[in-house]
Amino acid sequence: MRKENHTKHAILGLLTTGCHSGYSIKQMMDRSLNHFWKVSYGQIYPTLKQLVDEELATVEETAQEKKPDKKEYFITPKGKKALQQWVQTPIQEIPAEKNEWLLKLFFSQPEDRESLLSHLSTYSQKLHERFQAYEAIEQMIQSHYADKQEAQFWLMTLDYGQRTTRAAIEWCECTIEKIDQL
Repeated sequence: MRKENHTKHAILGLLTTGCHSGYSIKQMMDRSLNHFWKVSYGQIYPTLKQLVDEELATVEETAQEKKPDKKEYFITPKGKKALQQWVQTPIQEIPAEKNEWLLKLFFSQPEDRESLLSHLSTYSQKLHERFQAYEAIEQMIQSHYADKQEAQFWLMTLDYGQRTTRAAIEWCECTIEKIDQL
């Protein structure tokens, strides 16, 4: 069974948030969605072209002085319908998380104890940094977008990230204790 590429839907969704250029889409990805949905800059423009080809979006070019023409993309009614159908379609499976640290831990040996503790310390620090980033995003949403109805869904998504990050931090603490007992 072929895996469906949901990047198309992510970009359609971003078109509904006021992001209309490839650049603004990438900015929103980097500030928000990148915590749970990664899209490279190289995927954005081909996907936008595909959306236009499929009549899910339109493109308007605006001439700019001493710069290339600016392209702005807008979701069409057909695109809104496709996005809504996708949102309402049940997920088929829970995606497997790829985590290099867990892979290293799985293949570790008892003699790797010091290295494991060092890795865990680094991993825990990165998780704390991620949690701080989530708190900053929460503040930004609450202060700049509190009047948008969609903000409640953004906060629910953010809550998932905060909770899983807290759980991972707790897991690090427990795992450090277990390795210390080896």
